[in-house]
Amino acid sequence: MFQHILVPTDGSALSDAAVRMAVTLAKAFEARITGLHVIPEFHVFTHRVDMLEDSQERYAQLAEMHAERYLAVVAQAAHEAAVACETISVTHNHPYEAIIRTVEERNCDLIVMASHGRAGLQGLLIGSETQKVLTHCRIPVFVFR
Repeated sequence: MFQHILVPTDGSALSDAAVRMAVTLAKAFEARITGLHVIPEFHVFTHRVDMLEDSQERYAQLAEMHAERYLAVVAQAAHEAAVACETISVTHNHPYEAIIRTVEERNCDLIVMASHGRAGLQGLLIGSETQKVLTHCRIPVFVFR
């Protein structure tokens, strides 16, 4: 049914659970997976305190280290299940756009991603990347909550 599953990860526990679900589905469908982490671009003015303390170079180093750690979870889970896997990280201000672009570039036919369930004012102000993917993507999205 599905041949190539994209699993975006932000390193959270909920995202790790979605990774495990993606690997389980990939094993069942004899599919391969691609793990994706989207690194936010560096900004001098930001709502993220960790960006204010760092130079652009230091931020890039730390962001890449985090991406490697998050994607190692995907690679390890896939390895343990004997599922073909590749991992990539990209830098983009809008994770949903990077997710959709990766789907198109890599010919993925399913996205498995977590939803943190932000609602109310927080959901309105921050927005839901999962909701944006659901709104703009043309392939099935399996939302893990």
